[in-house]
Amino acid sequence: MTDELLLNDWHPVAAASTLQAGTLLPARLLEQDLIVWRSSDRAVHAWDDRCPHRGASLALGRVAEDRVVCAYHGWQFDATGQCRLQPAHPRDTPPKAACTRRFHAQEAFGLVWVCLGQPKRALLPFPEHADPGLRKVICGPYAVHACGPRIIENFLDMAHFSFIHTGILGDPAHTEVPDYKVAPFDDGLGEQGMQGVIATECFAYQPLSNLLSDKGSMVEYTYRVVRPLSAILTKLPQQQDGYTEAISLHVQPVDEEHCRAWIILAMTNSASGDDELRAFQDRIFGQDLAILESQRPRRLPLDYGIEVPQRADRLSAAYRRMLRELGMTYGVM
Repeated sequence: MTDELLLNDWHPVAAASTLQAGTLLPARLLEQDLIVWRSSDRAVHAWDDRCPHRGASLALGRVAEDRVVCAYHGWQFDATGQCRLQPAHPRDTPPKAACTRRFHAQEAFGLVWVCLGQPKRALLPFPEHADPGLRKVICGPYAVHACGPRIIENFLDMAHFSFIHTGILGDPAHTEVPDYKVAPFDDGLGEQGMQGVIATECFAYQPLSNLLSDKGSMVEYTYRVVRPLSAILTKLPQQQDGYTEAISLHVQPVDEEHCRAWIILAMTNSASGDDELRAFQDRIFGQDLAILESQRPRRLPLDYGIEVPQRADRLSAAYRRMLRELGMTYGVM
């Protein structure tokens, strides 16, 4: 994997709630097999899923007293990745070379994030998540046989609502996508940040914009693309004055053509249970899945002439231009 842009960025690999102290989870990111675990001080760790002794998968092992124990020969590694015990030679001090390969890891927005390289940017800004008045729910992950940029681009597309999400987010009697505004978006993080894309004044008629809806209404969307594989939308149904929700999509690229998609909801809906909210989101994403996995070429074309755009694709065009200017090569062509 040679895409420096993604190698030095942060990507989600696990739901923080599933990573209790003493648990060990396997993960895969950018063709790198990982183990993710949490020590008793609540810190999260991400390591190469390989024991330096004979190359066995550490995911087959366990965590005991803040040490990862390899299942093959029982080597024990502390939170720094250094081997502290080789049971075949219990009185020896393990050599410094007996250590695991560690990666940067942190917890935020209910997810565990990993950077395989050297982080050149801070974690993406998601101010809605910090609003105590909004309820947060993690949805997914959804396994998708498609490249990451295809998944983001589908999230940004309103023209498919009437055809793929009929009766929920779209109506065949309301297919027109009114013109909207697209502009550069500065995330405000300075040298640690990125200039992305924002689309405003995006309107669509929706029969069931969310679980609080009891009739159709026009919905105003704002889309922010804040990282190559992360986007956030806010939506405001006109029939629900003051009700604003934010939905963020974060793609975990397993490899160039396989991903896991994570969705974070931030909303004021206190009437529906978490499972009900997830089921609604599962239904929406499930409708997109067959389309995403059918698209050819599998990698997103950044050059002109391979696909024929329409005026409603203005945001998509800006996203592709953003990736091209950033020099992204993974999952694109």
